[in-house]
Amino acid sequence: MWNQRYNREDYLFGTEPAQFLVDQRGLLQTGQSALVIADGEGRNSVWLAEQGLQVTAMDAAESGLRKARALADKRGVNLTLQLADLRDWEWQEDAFDVVVAVFIQFADPDFRHVIFESIKRTVKPGGRILLHGFTPEQMHNTSGGPRIVEHLYTPAMLARAFEDFEIERLEAYTANLTEGPGHEGPAALIDLVARKPQ
Repeated sequence: MWNQRYNREDYLFGTEPAQFLVDQRGLLQTGQSALVIADGEGRNSVWLAEQGLQVTAMDAAESGLRKARALADKRGVNLTLQLADLRDWEWQEDAFDVVVAVFIQFADPDFRHVIFESIKRTVKPGGRILLHGFTPEQMHNTSGGPRIVEHLYTPAMLARAFEDFEIERLEAYTANLTEGPGHEGPAALIDLVARKPQ
């Protein structure tokens, strides 16, 4: 499905990073290692590389990764791109300073639990998880996201999932998305910044 969705001339979700990620710029440092999960056409991973991070981006869609490579080349940055499905991804222990997960809400609750626990394992002690998604209120909007309410995030659910981390930001809010044709209009969003204990 994602191969087909990304197989287009333009970028489905635009070429600029999620505003949430830009808002966390002060937490990022040149030389840090970052893993970007299911980054599709590369908008977030390319931006992170522009900030001086060493970025590994993974996605299951070849068409998305081709466009990520083209965007990185256009912007003059280097990325490590990995073609992989999260169900088969080999999570390394304590491997990344930053793990970014933006709109990865294709997972049912059981698989989501596996992903979250794996993210927590792969981030280094003292490192951060930057997670951004939609809340159930997004079901009333037409600006993107899954149409399966169980796939959406609530503050209480994220607080439970990351209760063993230091939660530095956890907020649900509404905003207007202008992220290409795939994310356009009012949206019900949620942010999590969580730091792994040293």
